[in-house]
This record gives sequence, C-alpha cells and structure tokens, in this order.
Amino acid sequence: MVHAKVEKAQLGEHFDVEYVITHDKGQRYELVPLAPSGDFDYLGQQRSRQDGPTSATTTVKVTWAAFALGKQTTPKVQFEVTQVDGSTRIEANGADIEIVSTLPADADQKGAALYDLHPAQPVPVRTYRLLWVLGIVIAGLLLAFAISRFWARPRTAKPVAPKPLAPLHLRTMAALDALRQANLPAKGEIKHFYFRLSEIVRSYLGERYGFDALECTTPELMAALYKMHTPGLSQSGVREFAEQSDFARYAKATPTLDECKSALEFAYATVKSTTPELKAPDAQR
Repeated sequence: MVHAKVEKAQLGEHFDVEYVITHDKGQRYELVPLAPSGDFDYLGQQRSRQDGPTSATTTVKVTWAAFALGKQTTPKVQFEVTQVDGSTRIEANGADIEIVSTLPADADQKGAALYDLHPAQPVPVRTYRLLWVLGIVIAGLLLAFAISRFWARPRTAKPVAPKPLAPLHLRTMAALDALRQANLPAKGEIKHFYFRLSEIVRSYLGERYGFDALECTTPELMAALYKMHTPGLSQSGVREFAEQSDFARYAKATPTLDECKSALEFAYATVKSTTPELKAPDAQR
C-alpha cells in the first residue's frame, strides 16, 4: 500500500511518501537506493519492521522535494526482497500529490510585495545590564534554596545494585531445558517449537559473536558467521539447522519427532562446543 503523507506540498517543501508492505516473516524488504528524478529530489528514507504471529509488516517512508507546480506523481521505486531461496526486486508506483506555489493566492492580481533598499538609519540599542544583574541575583537565591533543600532531604538507603546476568551459556541452557520440558512436538505444536528453538539459537549466536542474528535472514546469518572467528562452531550444522527451521516455520513442512529431537540436541551441542569453560581440556590446547 502506498500513499503520500500530505495531499499538497509547497514548491521545494519536504514531504513523505509511505509504503506499507505486509509479507512473510522470512522475507526482508529493503529500498533500492534512489537518485534525483526529473522534477523530484530524493532526500532520504526511514524503514521500520513489525513482526506478528504469522506475518511481518515493513513500513518505508521516502522523503521527496518537488520543483514543478501542479498535480504530480512521485517516481516509482524498487524494493530488494531477500528470502531463504535468494533475492529479487519488485517495483512500486509513486503517490499522487499537488505541488502549490509559495506565493500568496492573490499574487497574480496584486503582485508580490517587493521593497527597495533603505538608506542606513540610526537604531537605538537598549541595554539589558540591569536585567542581567537581576537574573544573577535570582539565580543565586534559587541555588541557595536548592542547596538548603538538598541538605534537608530525608536520607534514603543506598540503592541495591541490580543482580548481574547469569553467564550466557547458563541462560541459554535454561531456555533449552524449558523448551524440552514443554514437549511441544509431542503435542503437535511443531511450528511453535521451531519458532522458539530458532529464537534461542539465534539469540545465543548473536550475543556470543556480537551481531543482531535475530533480524538476519538465513543467507545474512551465514554470511556474517563466515567472516568471524568461531572456534568450536559447526557452520555447516548451523546452516542445516537454520534451513530446516525456515522450512518448518514458513514452508508448511512437518518435521518428524526424531528430527525435532535432533534439532534440540544440536542446539545443546552448539552451546557446549562454543563456550570455552565447557570445552574438554584436550579441546582447549
């Protein structure tokens, strides 16, 4: 869905055209970079995404300025769509908007008000010295009042420092244990199981290696991991796990109970193999 945020804009004034796209959660929409086009100047964009239970909504606001009067249509734009099996481009139409003049409505009859230059005129300059002195006095009184209130305030106990987070591997293991206890595959909730398991594994990888793995598609996730030093991590195993999760969540595939069990065991093994304090002494040498 595309619409202009305003129906009219003045010549050269900034205005936004909003594109709202509802799509599968496994897809990512990015605006292809734009350049000035005809009577329009491209000034920038803002992108946001909101995920729902079964789909996602991406909103892109494109800022333009127009330099031709009358009813106009903003240029078409293209979006790069990335998903599990690759990427493609789609084209979206522009929005209709009326560009009006910056002159008043009666400028044609009365003409714009133009004035000649006047010769130099003496200008009296007021002094604000008294006001400055009065302001300093008032500020001093307010400061003295604030200090007296500070010393008269009731003393409170020192705030308790927040409890530090448990180590990453312990938090992740606890999340995996809770998922195992829920026994979702046996209840027929296999898609829900893979959503939770994928979120746990991606959150762990993102915090372990310092990047936003939750927002990445599978190709983006693997491209990021390939660039990093990841001792103990089976990158081929991560790719297989991520692709299986994508098929289970978005392609209406139904993995078997054994495949669900193997996916959960892979998550446990990944945490153990990539946490230095959990590796065997021989593996650390």
